[in-house]
Amino acid sequence: MNTATLERPLAAVAAVESPAPLSIDLQFSTAHEMHEGLEKAVATLIEPATDAACGILVTRLRPGRFTVALDESVPFGETYESIAA
Repeated sequence: MNTATLERPLAAVAAVESPAPLSIDLQFSTAHEMHEGLEKAVATLIEPATDAACGILVTRLRPGRFTVALDESVPFGETYESIAA
């Protein structure tokens, strides 16, 4: 009996990974958490932004609450900041 035919190749498992997020909602209680969290969120969206050929928009919804998202109105390779009214 040959068990090698029952094994799945690693490439097939990697292809099943979920797609990258298009937006990330964040809430912080300190300025240190905010700076670190926003940097990580933007870094997470850089590769999906490259695939989508768009930029990243960081929106402050209220004190301590942000959304970091891919946005077609932001030029490719740039990150804009916005404050929700």
